Amino acid sequence: MAVDALTKDSPLTAISAAVGADALITDTTELRYYSQDVFSTGPVPLAVFRPTDTATLARGIAAATNAGVAIVPRGGGMSYTSGYLASEAGALLIDTGSMNRVLDINEEDMTVTVEAGCTWDKLYRTLKPMGLRTLAWGTLSGINATVGGGMSQNGVFWGASGGTVVDAALSFVVVLADGSIVSTGSSFFRPFGPDITGIFAADCGALGVKATITLKLVREGTAFAYGSFSFPDADAFFGAMSEIAREGLASESFGFDPYLQSQRMKRESLTKDAKSLVNMMKAQGSVLKALKEGAKVVAAGRSFLDDVPFSLHLICEGRYQSAVDADMKAIETIAQKHAGKAIENTIPKILRANPFPPVNSMVGPDGERWVPVHGFLPHSRLVEGWNRIQALFAENQAEMESNGVAAGAMLAAVSRSTCLIEPVFFWPDALEDIHCRSLEPDHLAKLNRFPPNAASRALVDRLRSEIVRIFAELDATHLQIARTYPLHEASDPRAWAVLKAVKHAVDPRDLMNPGCLGL
Repeated sequence: MAVDALTKDSPLTAISAAVGADALITDTTELRYYSQDVFSTGPVPLAVFRPTDTATLARGIAAATNAGVAIVPRGGGMSYTSGYLASEAGALLIDTGSMNRVLDINEEDMTVTVEAGCTWDKLYRTLKPMGLRTLAWGTLSGINATVGGGMSQNGVFWGASGGTVVDAALSFVVVLADGSIVSTGSSFFRPFGPDITGIFAADCGALGVKATITLKLVREGTAFAYGSFSFPDADAFFGAMSEIAREGLASESFGFDPYLQSQRMKRESLTKDAKSLVNMMKAQGSVLKALKEGAKVVAAGRSFLDDVPFSLHLICEGRYQSAVDADMKAIETIAQKHAGKAIENTIPKILRANPFPPVNSMVGPDGERWVPVHGFLPHSRLVEGWNRIQALFAENQAEMESNGVAAGAMLAAVSRSTCLIEPVFFWPDALEDIHCRSLEPDHLAKLNRFPPNAASRALVDRLRSEIVRIFAELDATHLQIARTYPLHEASDPRAWAVLKAVKHAVDPRDLMNPGCLGL
């Protein structure tokens, strides 16, 4: 830490006395890095606090609050809705990356407790030799994304048939703004009375800082089936995905529109991604099956989606091969009913065998900037939502083309009642430090480097805002609410009053991530 940061009148004096100077980062370059998320740059924090345990975390938060310093928690840094970008300069940003231990695995009671800075990848690798995983088990960015960040921002991908990651939580240990340590409930049953765990779930750090998380465990599947299908248009795609979701046939169900799947297929070659292929082959169980499946993947290469309008990819997971094969057969019947045609199932095979790949996809395949925006809609509103977003793009086509802005979409089923529409933007622009540090060095070295492009970035920002407005008019819900999605406007006024009362009770000085959630 910079020596001159600790002066007699600096708030850091009291914070440093409480936690030790080694727990604080004040280097200017590092503070600029911590003021970036995947899309935006915010005010520079006063310092970054890296606690190593719950007690130190509590002391640091108490000292910051006593000094009148705002507290902003950060997970793995993979978000793009300004959740950990303070509203004003001078906040204490909390990085829980040094609190990354798996504290307890209880195979008898089927629970696991981790510190907030544990990544989804580390948790998965720790549990896998035991044949266990959590109920929902992370996002695709899980090599960096943390369990604490997921519980605060919410997230979805692996295990999506059972809901989002916060649905896997049993209880939290949370540090409030005054430094008090609160346990939200039972370590084996949720809820016991009103759902206090639920109050702190998806709060984006506006109510407290999560120190530890206890999650539900399930047995990992020992049998898998994979399917990929081509659909001629969005109506057919959504019809099939929704029906499959309602029947509960797949553990994961996701797809791409034509533009995004073309971008994804540019990213890697099977030659470079040999690890993916080897792991996929190992996941097939027998040597003979591994050789057969590996040969199919190599033969298919990366051209099998060249003429595919919309692609849907599914994974069935269970205990018995006959059961998952039957589920995939039922999926095939539904796909055919909606004009779907089976294609090579390379994508779900490789993705399931390597669930947390490097986060190279946080930029475009040629080095463009990348940012998503999303909404969750019921099955009955998916087509309407999709058509309105496409109409927006059509209205702005000329401006998008002149600014080099392109857009695709990822689409996914989440539980039996909800699907995700996630438009994704690409545009030529300078990469920030967060991108350069997060990408694999050899991948970064191959990318184009564009100059700063404020005009294109402003267009993307406007289009994202208009998509958020479209989603709001359709009563969509969101993850990563942070400072991007309109929770206040979408809430019943009486429910909002309850949330405001909770906020005042746990953070009366409004120093816990002020402005997040619209609070």
